[in-house]
Amino acid sequence: MRFAPGADKLVCEHCGHEEPVTAGAGTGADTIESLTAIPSTRTRNKHLTEHDYQAALADALPPTAMEEVRTVTCPSCGASFEFDPHVHAAECPFCATPIVTDTGAHRQIKPQALVPFQLTEVQARAAMTKWLGRLWFAPNGLVQYARKGRALTGIYTPYWTFDADTRSTYTGQCGVAYYETRTVTVQVDGRNQTRQEQVRKIRWYPAAGTVARRFDDVLALASTSLPRGYVDALEPWDLSGLEAYRPDYLAGFRAEGYSVGLEEGHSIARVKMDRVIEQDVRRDIGGDEQRIHSIDTTATNETFKHVLLPIWMAAYKYRGKSYRFVVNGQTGKVRGERPWSWWKIAGAVLVAAVAIGVVVYLKQNQ
Repeated sequence: MRFAPGADKLVCEHCGHEEPVTAGAGTGADTIESLTAIPSTRTRNKHLTEHDYQAALADALPPTAMEEVRTVTCPSCGASFEFDPHVHAAECPFCATPIVTDTGAHRQIKPQALVPFQLTEVQARAAMTKWLGRLWFAPNGLVQYARKGRALTGIYTPYWTFDADTRSTYTGQCGVAYYETRTVTVQVDGRNQTRQEQVRKIRWYPAAGTVARRFDDVLALASTSLPRGYVDALEPWDLSGLEAYRPDYLAGFRAEGYSVGLEEGHSIARVKMDRVIEQDVRRDIGGDEQRIHSIDTTATNETFKHVLLPIWMAAYKYRGKSYRFVVNGQTGKVRGERPWSWWKIAGAVLVAAVAIGVVVYLKQNQ
């Protein structure tokens, strides 16, 4: 049985038999009852709960929040992902390196929620080939190869989401613009002439204050298998589509284990929060320009979730070079390595040179 993207059901690929996704089979946040599982009052997903971040740092999460998983790490690209218990050999979905599994297992924080795949493999492939087709100077052969090549791989990619209440005190300066008139001398037809012009200047005033913001579901990629720039470019994700984790959603897909730990993920999220806080400070300072000397932020009520988000991935080798592409399995947004056709580039340069030559020729004849 395989989960059918866009439908809340499992489908047998051989006989077409259908079954609904098992209700109440969650092993994530919806089954945890402890002081460290805090009902989410801020998230749009009221049926999910949050883990207390400080409790996790103190290794005080309840046993029900943890699980023992059998994962394998690719010796080539370093990707970490789960194998079914009965699988002993396969290939890495990220770089196609053959892998033999071992019997090792380790404990990790359970996924609490996931966004189920909404796009089928056919739809994801169509989005990717359309994206490739819009790229100027992309090789036509690669586009055709991608359209007919090997199937895309569906991967549930690990993320951390963080919530926090922040309060930031700042010092800086508020700049107010004013204009002064000055006289300048310019040459016109070989003779000096004077004229007046307005010069913009800034008058600075000291500024200090406090801003507060409540953050909800700030994402931090918990994987190092794919280039962060590619995966970050797949945002935004609609996290209102998060569902409590159920193994049925993973049927027919792979789930990658997190390789970015909770503390590192928290640091990534705090960088995102700090950017927003800086914009809040600039708005609070006001004026025409702002200088920020210091920002001191205190975060409280910090909570987190471990979630899985759907990504279709393709890796193609075309004329000796590898190309990787990722497709948001919820929205169809595509990013990947930019292919170039040097024949197309040379042709464009030739056409441009001819056009310039024609223009020069016509001007000379005039």
